Amino acid sequence: MEVYQIPANKVIMQHNMITSGRYDFTACQLDILFMLLACLEKGDDKDKEYDIHVQDIELITGRKWNYQQLREASQDIGSRMFEIETTEKYIQLWLFKSFTYHTGKGYFTVAINDKARPYFFELKNNFTRMQLKAVLSCSSKYAKRLYALACQWRSAGVVKMTISDLKEMLSLKDPKGKTKEQFERISEFQTKVLDIAKKQINEHTDVQFDYDLKKRGRSYELIVIYVDFKKEKQLTIDFNQSIEFQKAVRTVTAYGVSEDMAKLIAHKNYDEFLKLIEQMKKGKTAINDPAAFIVGVFQKKGVIPMKS
Repeated sequence: MEVYQIPANKVIMQHNMITSGRYDFTACQLDILFMLLACLEKGDDKDKEYDIHVQDIELITGRKWNYQQLREASQDIGSRMFEIETTEKYIQLWLFKSFTYHTGKGYFTVAINDKARPYFFELKNNFTRMQLKAVLSCSSKYAKRLYALACQWRSAGVVKMTISDLKEMLSLKDPKGKTKEQFERISEFQTKVLDIAKKQINEHTDVQFDYDLKKRGRSYELIVIYVDFKKEKQLTIDFNQSIEFQKAVRTVTAYGVSEDMAKLIAHKNYDEFLKLIEQMKKGKTAINDPAAFIVGVFQKKGVIPMKS
């Protein structure tokens, strides 16, 4: 049997709408998606179908794929709706058109839904780059999703969101409230989702992942995810933290920039930051990752040190 032999160090690119979209794929279904991403080539014909060899993933991960599990996963994936919501529209989408299993040959063929093709090929600057072996090596579906999210925000070093938004992204909470929320107790959400994901990401991937939960009043409402950025890390800077300075830091962090990086910007470059924000607002091209863009600008200026 001929094997495609996808290299273990293959880097795959995923549209940010898929990275942060709302959908509930099992770990096996996510692996099918990531293997498909590894097969894509720029300039592929719009009708091209893709052969995924079971042996490829076994060679990459050292883990056996159960053929029956695969068939059940692809059968069930047809009912798994993918939701994309922007300020302009709400889309319900199914990524795949068909799966064809070739009896006794160890591979199956995937056809992409025509409506989903833009989210596979029209990436432009709106994509997440991640390592195939890393994401396949995580066995938890939540670890796979959070690794992708961490890769999306890697250049910024931190991402802040409500716990509710994260749960909706992971399909643990229905935004319409029609189904019961999973892991309602914060301790259960930590032990069964966040801590397992943290352990697997830090052990099996190229990312260092950590998080903090923040309270508003008596309840935990926010999560801060740190990517390749130790949360206890403090940069020593010689300045007096005036009220104006603290306000400036809060303004910068509101764009998703980590507090330590925001302090570096606010220290002597706050006026420059405000000008940059005005340019971003007036720009004709939407910036999908404002924090990463801001950090990149001030890294080039030498304000924020480049990561080694």
